[in-house]
Amino acid sequence: MAAQLVQLEATPDLVERVYRTLGDAISGGSLAPGQRIRQEEIAQQLAVSRQPVLQALRLLKRDGFVEDAPGRGLQVAALDAQWIRNVYQVRGALDALAARLAAERRFRIAPALLQAGRRAARGDDVTAMIDADLAFHVALYRAAGNPLIEESAQLHWRHLRRVMGAVLQQLPQREQVWDEHEAIAQAIAGGRAAEAARLIEDHGRHASDKLSEGLDQVLHPAAAPDPRRQP
Repeated sequence: MAAQLVQLEATPDLVERVYRTLGDAISGGSLAPGQRIRQEEIAQQLAVSRQPVLQALRLLKRDGFVEDAPGRGLQVAALDAQWIRNVYQVRGALDALAARLAAERRFRIAPALLQAGRRAARGDDVTAMIDADLAFHVALYRAAGNPLIEESAQLHWRHLRRVMGAVLQQLPQREQVWDEHEAIAQAIAGGRAAEAARLIEDHGRHASDKLSEGLDQVLHPAAAPDPRRQP
């Protein structure tokens, strides 16, 4: 297995730590879609026994990050555009709830956060783009004053990071996302709860459509033109 994972010390929450380490590797792409998962190699790289690895893999399978491999064993789950649309439907409901609650509190999202997002959108660092996007939404979840919203959204963001990493570099007009973020932030700061919820629902639909279409292109690229064929 090509991915190199950092060794972990044995602790009572070892299964959770193995789960998070493998989940981060899958979300970040160092464990690629379709790559076989070998318990022995993971246990050796993390310097743990096979038991916490086995339990963590069961949780990852439950959450849709790994799947049964052909024949036997497990592999990293394939990327699926329809699955991402499903994730966005659920996340959209959480975001709308967070926006309404934050607007009731007239929360002001830091201008520096929006500025950092625009800088990331103009650059070529996909990880920075994803981190900035996540930072905006986490600020929104925390502004809502309900910790269950952020906790519930964490799983969805792990799935979305996989797709964003695969297709974000190809998407045009990335700064438009931050125009939408700024409009949402202004509605929240102004206490306009219904408007904030509507804007963030529209924002989620736009993101879902763009990422799903981009993933379809990655998974099913158009056949390259035959160089021998004359125009």
